[in-house]
Amino acid sequence: MEALQGIANGFSVALTGTNILMCFLGCLLGTIVGVLPGLGPVGAMALLIPSTYILGPTSAMIMLSGIFYGAMYGGSTTSILLNVPGEAASVVTAIDGHQMARKGRAGAALTVAAVGSFVAGTLGTVALMFFAPPLAALALSFGPPEYFSLALLGLIFLSQLGEGSPLKSYLMAAFGLLLGTIGTDLMSGLTRFTFGNVELSQGLELVPVAMGLYGIGEVLLIAERITGFPQIIKVKMRELFPTATEWRRSTAPMVRGGFVGFIMGLIPGPAAILSTFLAYAMEKRISKHPEEFGKGAIEGVAGPESANNAATAGSMVPLLALGIPFAPPTAMLMSALTIHGVQPGPLFMKQCPDIFWGVIASMYIGNVVLLILNLPLVSVFASIMRIPQYLLMGIILVLCLVGSFSINNSFLDVYILVAMGLVGYVLRKLKFDVAPLILGLVLGPMIEKTFRQALFMARGDLWLLLQRPITAVLLTSGLAVILFSAYLRRRRSRK
Repeated sequence: MEALQGIANGFSVALTGTNILMCFLGCLLGTIVGVLPGLGPVGAMALLIPSTYILGPTSAMIMLSGIFYGAMYGGSTTSILLNVPGEAASVVTAIDGHQMARKGRAGAALTVAAVGSFVAGTLGTVALMFFAPPLAALALSFGPPEYFSLALLGLIFLSQLGEGSPLKSYLMAAFGLLLGTIGTDLMSGLTRFTFGNVELSQGLELVPVAMGLYGIGEVLLIAERITGFPQIIKVKMRELFPTATEWRRSTAPMVRGGFVGFIMGLIPGPAAILSTFLAYAMEKRISKHPEEFGKGAIEGVAGPESANNAATAGSMVPLLALGIPFAPPTAMLMSALTIHGVQPGPLFMKQCPDIFWGVIASMYIGNVVLLILNLPLVSVFASIMRIPQYLLMGIILVLCLVGSFSINNSFLDVYILVAMGLVGYVLRKLKFDVAPLILGLVLGPMIEKTFRQALFMARGDLWLLLQRPITAVLLTSGLAVILFSAYLRRRRSRK
């Protein structure tokens, strides 16, 4: 009953003129970001956070959230029509989606992808609406030991599930934790690693770091490549209607993908990517026609596309209920809230009900907006790929520079942006995944603060921390993940 009253209040907030406009703008920008390979929702949100300073926190969160789940919609367009995934989460969609396009069924694949995203996104939002409040109530009983264990578990999970070797992921997470120590020690008030620079006493801003790693790093990588216009498969309006058989075969995968995606979103790591692979493997295993997968099976489009959209709703649960981001996009959303003076966490729903329920209600509206945008205008979005890359990269570069400076009107943030851009370029060339670095920077101060508070509570006795049930379970789970991952690697190397 509380959830129904809350969502009613949320719609009264989300349906105001400004918030509807921000929802539409976020969905539109998210779709464009999904179509363009490389930038991703994290880079796009980092670029646009400075533009939200003139907005209230509710409108800012609605727009940035629209970019987050809108990018999941847009990635399927180029995956199907061009075999070029706009997002990492759309890699699996390209397997069967492009094969359908080559057989003249591109319209059906696009429609099933859009409808599946709408169905799963709506299911995920319903689950978010009913799941987040009780989790927030449970989190009120958490103390520093539980928060430390939960944040550490999230970092361990993401390091294990990132691209490349786990050692590289651990190094990136450690680098992020190191960057998080720059600034003023909250416990003692002493400055660390500031080298006498007063501006650094506030610590590194997440936005210029993320814009440098994702935005500038991507610009430098694209500058190396010379690409021509891709061959786009054209789709006519009358070709957007799937047959009755295609609808029948794709309905169940949409629902299954929605459940898989939401559950994966609750787990720390790149949920949208992992959920697509899991949904694809599940559909292939239970299908009556497994031999069709890889050759244009409609289930291979419906399942993964539904999963990655539901995963975005699932990943919002720990952010809104616990105040802990389990993925880089939600870390950017947390940064936006912090910039606007709002602290997410267990009391977030009580202290800021308009933001909490307004964002959830906007996700219902956004799913409808994205469905309307992605069907009639699919050819328009695909034609964005024809824009010369040097123009797009030039615009991104200018936005990065202006956005970094506008955070604090300081050239220090611009220097950090440029430095992180060079670091991001080198890391990508060396095949390092920068996502653990972002999470390490966000979670580092929380991990340090809660660990030291927990030690004060236990008078320095770590054994007392393990006697707390939730802390013991979380820390044991993290250790089990590390050991099991090491076992699998050793077994694989022997084979």
